[in-house]
Amino acid sequence: MNDDIQEPVNDARQNFRSGFVAVLGRPNVGKSTLVNALVGEKVAIVSRVPQTTRHRIAGVVNGPGYQAVLLDLPGFQKPRDLLTERMQTAVNTTLREVDLIILMLNAAEGIGGGDRFVSDASFRTGTPVIIALNKTDLVGPDVVLPLIEEAGGLGGYQDIFPISARKGWSLEELKAAIVTRLPEGPQYFPEGEVSDQPERELAAELIREQALRLTREEVPHAVAVDIVDMQRREEKDIVDLEAVIIVERDSQKGILIGKQGKMIKEIGSRSRAEIETLLGSKVFMNLTVRVKKKWRQNERVLGDLGL
Repeated sequence: MNDDIQEPVNDARQNFRSGFVAVLGRPNVGKSTLVNALVGEKVAIVSRVPQTTRHRIAGVVNGPGYQAVLLDLPGFQKPRDLLTERMQTAVNTTLREVDLIILMLNAAEGIGGGDRFVSDASFRTGTPVIIALNKTDLVGPDVVLPLIEEAGGLGGYQDIFPISARKGWSLEELKAAIVTRLPEGPQYFPEGEVSDQPERELAAELIREQALRLTREEVPHAVAVDIVDMQRREEKDIVDLEAVIIVERDSQKGILIGKQGKMIKEIGSRSRAEIETLLGSKVFMNLTVRVKKKWRQNERVLGDLGL
């Protein structure tokens, strides 16, 4: 899992602000939704399944005189296999390198022990922390106001914003607070670049996103996607893509294929539409399912998947 901080493409310019911002929180608190909303484009997949994000994803927010690199991180967790151990290591490593932390809480679920564990880890770094109380669209002011007070007791925060990443509530105010706290620095990504994810990796994630959505809770943590081949035809604006969905058991393979192949066809159809939007080209995709037993404990498989 390669999570080195990006090298600058331009040296620091006078009065130009830039920096790396870790987006932290319990699983399924809305980190990827927030990053996508602030970037203005989809750079991270979104699912109701906890632990959808498996590696650090950079979403780049550009504006006049600033560049904020938002790092969408896996949710804090107790490692249960080699995959989740590597995911938590990526989180711990990133926390030592960032300029600002966005600590996300879920207003719809309240503040629990998991939130306190994440907040303690955040405040221990000594890095400035902004608290974002997300999903306020799901509750009323009578719930939000006490939660703001409770969140304020978690540690020495810079600001607290009640937001809805899904509906865009108070995101401009949150963005302004982020920019204000960025240090002077270089431009890390060229203008117009919104993520550090290669097209192949984004395509794999878009396929996994649809597999998670369509199978719900039946096989989520056992699913990975490997892009075997991805080639753009020279004579036509067409991309040929061969991908394999990886699972751990034959029963999971059966769920993903579905009766008469209906599930795999639906996953392919939905993800192909997303990939065509990403690439701006028509996509011909060959999608299959393969069983690799205990792949989440296999160093070679994890390395091949970039995890």
